[in-house]
Amino acid sequence: MLTPFHQQTIPVKKEISNGIKEIIRTLIEKMGAIVEVEETLSPAGVRFSVKTENAGLLIGNNGANLAALNHLVKKIAKKDMMDGDAPHFFLDVNDYQKQKNESLEDMAKMNAQKARYFKKEILMPPMNAYERRVVHSVLTECPDIMTESIGEEPNRRVIIKPYLS
Repeated sequence: MLTPFHQQTIPVKKEISNGIKEIIRTLIEKMGAIVEVEETLSPAGVRFSVKTENAGLLIGNNGANLAALNHLVKKIAKKDMMDGDAPHFFLDVNDYQKQKNESLEDMAKMNAQKARYFKKEILMPPMNAYERRVVHSVLTECPDIMTESIGEEPNRRVIIKPYLS
Protein backbone atom coordinates (compact mmCIF):
# COMPACT_ATOMS: atom_id res chain seq x y z
CA MET A 1 0.00 0.00 0.00
CA LEU A 2 1.25 3.47 -0.83
CA THR A 3 1.41 6.17 1.77
CA PRO A 4 2.55 9.75 1.34
CA PHE A 5 6.05 10.48 2.57
CA HIS A 6 6.00 12.75 5.60
CA GLN A 7 9.11 13.84 7.40
CA GLN A 8 9.20 16.33 10.18
CA THR A 9 12.36 18.39 10.39
CA ILE A 10 13.51 18.38 13.98
CA PRO A 11 16.19 20.77 15.18
CA VAL A 12 19.42 19.14 16.32
CA LYS A 13 20.27 19.52 20.00
CA LYS A 14 22.75 22.35 20.55
CA GLU A 15 25.53 20.07 21.84
CA ILE A 16 25.15 17.74 18.84
CA SER A 17 24.98 20.71 16.47
CA ASN A 18 28.17 22.19 17.90
CA GLY A 19 29.86 18.79 17.72
CA ILE A 20 28.90 18.35 14.06
CA LYS A 21 30.19 21.85 13.26
CA GLU A 22 33.48 20.99 14.96
CA ILE A 23 33.81 17.74 12.97
CA ILE A 24 33.20 19.68 9.74
CA ARG A 25 35.71 22.41 10.62
CA THR A 26 38.38 19.91 11.68
CA LEU A 27 38.05 17.72 8.57
CA ILE A 28 38.07 20.62 6.13
CA GLU A 29 40.88 22.51 7.86
CA LYS A 30 43.01 19.33 7.64
CA MET A 31 42.49 19.61 3.88
CA GLY A 32 44.02 23.08 4.01
CA ALA A 33 40.84 25.15 3.62
CA ILE A 34 39.50 27.82 5.93
CA VAL A 35 35.75 27.57 6.53
CA GLU A 36 32.81 29.20 8.24
CA VAL A 37 29.94 26.84 9.22
CA GLU A 38 26.30 27.82 9.84
CA GLU A 39 23.24 25.69 10.66
CA THR A 40 19.73 26.10 9.20
CA LEU A 41 16.60 23.98 8.96
CA SER A 42 15.32 22.80 5.57
CA PRO A 43 12.54 20.42 4.47
CA ALA A 44 15.12 17.69 3.87
CA GLY A 45 16.78 18.02 7.29
CA VAL A 46 19.26 20.18 9.13
CA ARG A 47 21.66 21.91 6.75
CA PHE A 48 25.22 22.76 7.75
CA SER A 49 26.32 25.42 5.31
CA VAL A 50 30.06 25.78 4.72
CA LYS A 51 31.42 29.01 3.27
CA THR A 52 34.93 28.82 1.81
CA GLU A 53 37.15 30.07 -0.99
CA ASN A 54 38.13 26.44 -1.72
CA ALA A 55 34.68 25.32 -2.89
CA GLY A 56 35.91 23.48 -5.98
CA LEU A 57 38.09 21.18 -3.90
CA LEU A 58 35.25 20.42 -1.47
CA ILE A 59 32.49 20.00 -4.08
CA GLY A 60 34.42 18.02 -6.69
CA ASN A 61 33.14 16.80 -10.05
CA ASN A 62 29.30 16.81 -10.00
CA GLY A 63 29.36 17.03 -6.20
CA ALA A 64 31.28 13.76 -5.71
CA ASN A 65 33.64 15.17 -3.05
CA LEU A 66 30.74 16.85 -1.26
CA ALA A 67 28.82 13.55 -1.18
CA ALA A 68 31.89 11.78 0.23
CA LEU A 69 32.40 14.53 2.81
CA ASN A 70 28.72 14.30 3.82
CA HIS A 71 29.07 10.54 4.26
CA LEU A 72 32.24 10.89 6.30
CA VAL A 73 30.82 13.59 8.59
CA LYS A 74 27.67 11.52 9.21
CA LYS A 75 29.68 8.39 10.04
CA ILE A 76 31.94 10.27 12.46
CA ALA A 77 29.02 12.12 14.07
CA LYS A 78 26.99 8.94 14.49
CA LYS A 79 29.94 7.07 16.00
CA ASP A 80 31.09 9.86 18.31
CA MET A 81 27.94 11.67 19.40
CA MET A 82 24.61 10.19 18.49
CA ASP A 83 22.99 7.24 20.21
CA GLY A 84 20.48 5.41 18.04
CA ASP A 85 18.17 7.74 16.13
CA ALA A 86 20.38 10.30 14.41
CA PRO A 87 18.68 13.40 12.98
CA HIS A 88 18.74 13.97 9.23
CA PHE A 89 21.43 16.49 8.43
CA PHE A 90 23.55 17.32 5.43
CA LEU A 91 26.48 19.44 4.45
CA ASP A 92 26.45 22.13 1.78
CA VAL A 93 29.36 24.14 0.35
CA ASN A 94 28.79 27.68 -0.93
CA ASP A 95 25.10 26.84 -1.54
CA TYR A 96 25.93 24.20 -4.19
CA GLN A 97 23.48 21.69 -2.71
CA LYS A 98 20.86 24.38 -2.08
CA GLN A 99 20.87 25.39 -5.75
CA LYS A 100 20.80 21.75 -6.84
CA ASN A 101 17.85 21.14 -4.45
CA GLU A 102 15.93 24.10 -5.85
CA SER A 103 16.33 22.66 -9.35
CA LEU A 104 15.23 19.22 -8.11
CA GLU A 105 12.20 20.73 -6.31
CA ASP A 106 11.19 22.59 -9.48
CA MET A 107 11.46 19.37 -11.50
CA ALA A 108 9.37 17.48 -8.88
CA LYS A 109 6.65 20.16 -8.90
CA MET A 110 6.58 20.22 -12.71
CA ASN A 111 6.24 16.42 -12.79
CA ALA A 112 3.48 16.60 -10.16
CA GLN A 113 1.64 19.02 -12.46
CA LYS A 114 2.04 16.55 -15.35
CA ALA A 115 0.75 13.68 -13.17
CA ARG A 116 -2.23 15.80 -12.16
CA TYR A 117 -3.01 17.00 -15.69
CA PHE A 118 -2.58 13.67 -17.49
CA LYS A 119 -3.89 11.61 -14.53
CA LYS A 120 -1.03 9.15 -14.83
CA GLU A 121 2.18 8.17 -13.07
CA ILE A 122 5.37 10.07 -13.82
CA LEU A 123 8.67 8.26 -13.38
CA MET A 124 11.59 10.45 -12.34
CA PRO A 125 15.20 9.63 -13.28
CA PRO A 126 17.40 7.54 -10.94
CA MET A 127 18.44 9.46 -7.82
CA ASN A 128 20.43 8.89 -4.68
CA ALA A 129 18.63 8.60 -1.32
CA TYR A 130 19.10 12.27 -0.44
CA GLU A 131 17.67 13.49 -3.76
CA ARG A 132 14.67 11.14 -3.41
CA ARG A 133 14.07 12.51 0.10
CA VAL A 134 14.01 16.06 -1.33
CA VAL A 135 11.39 15.05 -3.92
CA HIS A 136 9.24 13.23 -1.35
CA SER A 137 9.49 16.17 1.06
CA VAL A 138 8.53 18.88 -1.42
CA LEU A 139 5.55 16.92 -2.73
CA THR A 140 4.06 16.35 0.74
CA GLU A 141 2.69 19.87 0.18
CA CYS A 142 0.45 18.44 -2.57
CA PRO A 143 -2.50 16.58 -1.01
CA ASP A 144 -3.58 15.19 -4.40
CA ILE A 145 -0.16 13.64 -5.16
CA MET A 146 1.49 10.45 -3.88
CA THR A 147 5.16 9.53 -4.17
CA GLU A 148 6.87 6.18 -3.98
CA SER A 149 10.46 5.04 -4.39
CA ILE A 150 10.96 1.96 -6.56
CA GLY A 151 13.84 -0.09 -7.91
CA GLU A 152 17.23 -1.07 -6.63
CA GLU A 153 20.28 1.11 -6.04
CA PRO A 154 21.86 2.72 -8.02
CA ASN A 155 18.76 2.92 -10.28
CA ARG A 156 16.21 3.70 -7.54
CA ARG A 157 13.62 6.26 -8.70
CA VAL A 158 10.61 8.20 -7.47
CA ILE A 159 7.20 7.66 -9.04
CA ILE A 160 4.80 10.60 -8.76
CA LYS A 161 1.15 9.52 -8.81
CA PRO A 162 -2.07 11.48 -8.73
CA TYR A 163 -4.70 10.47 -6.18
CA LEU A 164 -7.54 9.25 -8.33
CA SER A 165 -10.91 9.50 -6.57
